Amino acid sequence: MFIEILKFILFSILIVLISKYVLVKVLRKLAESLDLSAKTVGNIAGVATSVPELLTVSFAAFAGLSATSIYNIISSNIINLVQYLAAILLNHNQKQLKNRGIKVQLVLVLATILIPVLMLVCKIELNISFAPIFILLFILFYFINSNVHKLYLKNQDEGIYKKIEKEKKWVKGKITVITKYSIYLLLASISLYIIGNALSTVLENLAQIFNIPEYIIGVALGFITSIPELITFFESQKHHKKDEEQEGVVEATNNLLTSNVLNLFIIQTIGIIIINLV
Repeated sequence: MFIEILKFILFSILIVLISKYVLVKVLRKLAESLDLSAKTVGNIAGVATSVPELLTVSFAAFAGLSATSIYNIISSNIINLVQYLAAILLNHNQKQLKNRGIKVQLVLVLATILIPVLMLVCKIELNISFAPIFILLFILFYFINSNVHKLYLKNQDEGIYKKIEKEKKWVKGKITVITKYSIYLLLASISLYIIGNALSTVLENLAQIFNIPEYIIGVALGFITSIPELITFFESQKHHKKDEEQEGVVEATNNLLTSNVLNLFIIQTIGIIIINLV
């Protein structure tokens, strides 16, 4: 029992360290190399930081713990929003939330929380029929977010870094740098996947030892798998200069929305499919 608790602490610390000192830094370097917009950087961060949820939901589904995966997604999405708002407040960027585009994005984020909560309250059981519905909702949310940027955040979509001439952008040295950081990003994601797998196993063992209900395991996993988002929310705003505050908030908001949408509509769908196959 004592060893399992030590493993839990160790794996949690590793997730924080890899997120802060590898994942975030690599994302930043890759963005600078590619001259990416704040929206794109946020989307990439959202995908990368959803890797732990993908792992825990998949393995919970393989173990037949359907309730665990559902509560994992709900708690992750709620915690992500709380962490995002905390990062906004601590960085004194509240005024950026007045932007109409960011308001629409936050409404979509709230929807990713309310949909699963309502399903639980109404005791709607997730089954394979929800897979196509969730996929269609994912496409709808993506469509809305894309149009929001075109209407209200167009300047940020043009890029936060100075554009270089096309022929100068893809020189040999540039490709080498991009390839290097892409490999680092892949390795960081794989590391988070492996550690998340080990962490979910430890939590299952602790649950069996103490006879903990599935929903508590799911909530605990939600806290752990939301750590990478916490790091990226703060770093995205700290990275930008005083006159680039909106870019930092746009990046953090897209990180939040992408992560929550993937968690609910894609990762939850994968969990549903696995449960039905098993």
